[in-house]
Amino acid sequence: MSYKIAVASTDGKVVNQHFGRADKFYIIEVNDEDKFEAIELRKLLPICQGGDHDEDAMQRNVNLLSDCEFVLVSRIGKIAENALNQQGISVYIIPDIIENAVTKLISYVKINKMINDIAR
Repeated sequence: MSYKIAVASTDGKVVNQHFGRADKFYIIEVNDEDKFEAIELRKLLPICQGGDHDEDAMQRNVNLLSDCEFVLVSRIGKIAENALNQQGISVYIIPDIIENAVTKLISYVKINKMINDIAR
C-alpha cells in the first residue's frame, strides 16, 4: 500500500519547521516496496502570525494535506495536531535529516502493521 508523507522543511533536506510556521511542505510518496521519493512541493500560508493563530488558515492547510497519511514536523501545537488527527493524518515530531526521518517512520509503520496483523 503506497502512502504520502508531508514534511515541514525550509530546505528539503531537514525536518526543521514548526507546523504553524511552515510555508511549504515536501510531499514524499512511499511505494509498496517501502521505497520513497519527493514528488511535490506544496506552498501554504503559515498559520502562526506573531503569536496569533488563524483558525481558517489552519483548516485550509489541513485540507491541503488531506491526501497525506502522515506529517513530519520539528514542533506542533496541540490544536493543530488535533485538527490533523481529525482528518485522519498522524503527526510525528522527528527533527532529523528527511531521509532518516522518513526511514524511521517507514520502520514504525511496518512494525505497527505486523503487530496489528498478529492481533487479528
